Amino acid sequence: MSPSAFSSTGNGGTSRPLTRGIYVPTVAFFDADTEDLDTKTTGRHAVRLAKAGVAGIAVQGSNGEAVHLLREERVAVTQATRQALDAAGFTSTPLIVGCGAQSTLEAVRLCQDAAAAGGDYALVLPPSYYCGLFDGAATVTEFFTAVADASPIPILVYNYPGATPGVDLGSDTLAALARHPNVAGCKFTCGNTGKLGRVAAAARAAGDDFLCFAGSADFTLPALAAGGAGVIGGLANVAPRACVRVFDVAEKEGVLSPEAVRLQEVVARGDWVAIQTGVVGVKAALNEYAGYGGFSRRPLPRPDAAKTKVIADGLKELMELENSLQDKA
Repeated sequence: MSPSAFSSTGNGGTSRPLTRGIYVPTVAFFDADTEDLDTKTTGRHAVRLAKAGVAGIAVQGSNGEAVHLLREERVAVTQATRQALDAAGFTSTPLIVGCGAQSTLEAVRLCQDAAAAGGDYALVLPPSYYCGLFDGAATVTEFFTAVADASPIPILVYNYPGATPGVDLGSDTLAALARHPNVAGCKFTCGNTGKLGRVAAAARAAGDDFLCFAGSADFTLPALAAGGAGVIGGLANVAPRACVRVFDVAEKEGVLSPEAVRLQEVVARGDWVAIQTGVVGVKAALNEYAGYGGFSRRPLPRPDAAKTKVIADGLKELMELENSLQDKA
């Protein structure tokens, strides 16, 4: 079993405890014509997810189109999310903010921005653009150590080889980073459950408060069985109650209980649709099933009616489960 929570005031700041559970990397919302930020919908969406029982919110991850946002827009999204959660009574809900950058300097400044705007934790991708010039794993370790040393809020390592070609952090590197008092955990979007298990075991043996999160909902049960603390997954934008239900049943009845396995199968089939279509598909599903969502910033495409129907049909089983849980709420 992984630690039940990470609680730290970071380097002088304050943070809400990061607990076991389902976290949602929210999508960013834009005006369909101008592509300007829609912070009103940003806040409304965060509250909808909090009401569904998720453990926390993450902004400016891959689903949040961080690479499409200006620095001041990142701040606006963070502020709108925190303000909406607080106004709705979710003052204890932790807010994770994507702060990945190619230089140590910019990553630190993004962490500082995140803290000032109401963020509790920083989710940081490793740099990758110049990875051919890196001194092996030492360069990445030095990057995360320097960011953690300077960040006013605890950081989570974001291991996502698909977004950082040539950089896939190994379990030894992650276990070493887990020893840093301002490193709270890791999001394993690499999908490597064996690696997650090794890191979780090493952190547990060392007595480190380091939480290991699956990077997508399709391996919730394997991640929990390996010692993970939950999931930070984009599917929960569309079906938060279903994702939470898998976690809750697994915690209460065991990861191999028939109900947990049944729920995981449904969620995994739905997540495959989201994984294949990314943020474009997540927004299309929100438009179809929630009545809002809009489109991504260009150059990402806007799916036509035929493509939208394929996405919606692929999620039909999952949304039937989601709606049944809504009815019971």
